[in-house]
Amino acid sequence: MTTDRLVRVADATFRVRTRGQPGSGHPPIVLVHGIGISHRAFSRLAEVLAADDVVHVLDMPGFGDLPRPGHSPDVPAMAELLADVVAGLGDGPFAVVGNSMGTQWAIELACRHPGLVSRVVAIGPVVDERRRSAARQALALAHDCLRETVSANAIVLSDYVRCGPRWYFRQLPHMLAYRPEERVTALRRPLLIVRGERDPVARRAWCVRLRDAAQDGRLVEIAGQPHLVQHTAPRAVAAVLRPFLAADREPSRAGDAEGP
Repeated sequence: MTTDRLVRVADATFRVRTRGQPGSGHPPIVLVHGIGISHRAFSRLAEVLAADDVVHVLDMPGFGDLPRPGHSPDVPAMAELLADVVAGLGDGPFAVVGNSMGTQWAIELACRHPGLVSRVVAIGPVVDERRRSAARQALALAHDCLRETVSANAIVLSDYVRCGPRWYFRQLPHMLAYRPEERVTALRRPLLIVRGERDPVARRAWCVRLRDAAQDGRLVEIAGQPHLVQHTAPRAVAAVLRPFLAADREPSRAGDAEGP
């Protein structure tokens, strides 16, 4: 069963696509896309996960075909709006999975509202503290385009057109200003970082830095994959997510797929 609804919080409009049925015993899953793009970046992963779990795939305000709010909320403000949406989804807490800038919203949500979140997954987290400028991010994204599949690039480019440069560049400073390496130290929920082995945006050293800063962090790399690994290798990502969602263990870094 799939439902599709709009949720308005203040002057911000979200879209929530819910699919799947409970059965695995895992917490319900919330998927949060990154800057410029939409739920379509998660459509393949959502299809795989929905075979066993309830999955809520979001469109964030101003992205996809949604209207732009009258103001441009920074990451903490967007996380507060997101908290209202997640709280209205039903039985929680939720496993919140973000990609790219979506990892910032997911981390901040969990820090501010730990009662809503059971676990956090950061796929291709941004922004690398050594590359925290618009120019360096643009270069990394251009590099990544050469490694993505045709279908992944088609999603990104068409979503960028739908989002439009005005909203993108109003959100970009918030992405660059946020410090995930500082915020994960306050995270009281387990954090799984997932990166494609060939991701030039979320480089390995940066992901190791985030893992080590978290109280309960772990890192898995998907061999041969670029930044949108959840699109290019959805089954591999789902295979990593499922044991993490089911795990009930003390904070530990044992079991990481890769060490420093």
